[in-house]
Amino acid sequence: MLSAESAALVRATLPAVAGALDEITTRFYATMFHDRPELLDGMFNRGNQASGAQRQALAKSIAAFATALLDDPDTRPDTVLARIAHKHAAVGVTDDQYTIVHKYLFGAIAEVLGEAVTPAVAAAWDEVYWLMAGALIAQEARLYQDAGVRPGEIWRPWTVVERRTETPDVVSFLLRPTDGGPAPRAHAGQYVSVRLRMADGVRQLRQYSLSSDPGGDLRRITVKRLAGEAAGPDGEVSALLHDRVREGDELMLSAPFGDVFLDDPADATTPLVLVSAGIGCTPMTGILAHLAALGSTRPVLVLHADRSPGEHALRAETHDFVGQLPGARAVFWYERPGAQEPDARTGLMDLDGIQLADGATVFLCGPLPFMRAVRGQLLAGGVPARRICYEVFGPDLWLPGTAA
Repeated sequence: MLSAESAALVRATLPAVAGALDEITTRFYATMFHDRPELLDGMFNRGNQASGAQRQALAKSIAAFATALLDDPDTRPDTVLARIAHKHAAVGVTDDQYTIVHKYLFGAIAEVLGEAVTPAVAAAWDEVYWLMAGALIAQEARLYQDAGVRPGEIWRPWTVVERRTETPDVVSFLLRPTDGGPAPRAHAGQYVSVRLRMADGVRQLRQYSLSSDPGGDLRRITVKRLAGEAAGPDGEVSALLHDRVREGDELMLSAPFGDVFLDDPADATTPLVLVSAGIGCTPMTGILAHLAALGSTRPVLVLHADRSPGEHALRAETHDFVGQLPGARAVFWYERPGAQEPDARTGLMDLDGIQLADGATVFLCGPLPFMRAVRGQLLAGGVPARRICYEVFGPDLWLPGTAA
């Protein structure tokens, strides 16, 4: 897919480009938002902009795609982009926006690298960009088609029919389509975007996993309040949801997306291992709810780590679903154990002594340090990397390889 001439130039310049990507993406976003401030209204997450997470994720994705192209120039590495395509679809990215990004990204590359960007080098990297953009556009078109929505028209009003406090800093919202129509099809483990107007009038988006069975016409999201100065603008949406949204209020939700989900019933006998920490339990609870609704008999092992039983959101529900599933069992770890869970283990999650079924598919969700540590334990225990599916809340700063 990448021409031989371009491959040679990209290979020669990749170290310089990769080394400057942080500066390039910083300048790219600053210039683009200066000229096109409307993109921060209902499209880009200004919390991720402030933290640098979005900039880092873009840099990593460009470097990963270019490297994959060089490893196999005859194949376009679409699989590298599947997660990004779902994230883009969940915020309503449209084809024309790739032209906008191209303009500002290549302007930033030229400014940062200067004379090193000859016309030939620019043409080679232009080829890389449009291969990447073309792959994303094609994947996103299929996602929009499967979701039954048009690009950029992913939003629908939903009414809060129940608000429930799960822990001191976690609240669940049960929602129904305001128009009375059926809920869109969703898979257990997927997420939706929620769009809210902030106090300054700017709309912001955040993604929340579906924490209930995606069947039927009700959907539930479970939101942890991000508090304190460290949360910065990234906590503004969770704070508004916690402080302002009550039963009867409306929320704008996207169609469901996400590349990590339970694929059933074709694979209904494969053992499952659901591994989570903190609010990473939300997609796992959705998967458990769906299995319970199906009356599944497949082996399921639920592993969860938290600070204490009182801070473990959806703990009672997890016990309830495990009790309904004849092949399920659960093991919890708490840094501060409590009498509510006398059988729980103390400290951080340690898989030593935990028996995993042969051929199990593992779903993993939680803070990045937790996922890195547990994934390492799983690999050391003989679980193939291809059988470990992980979900990241926010930009994917991990991008683990298939063997590490």
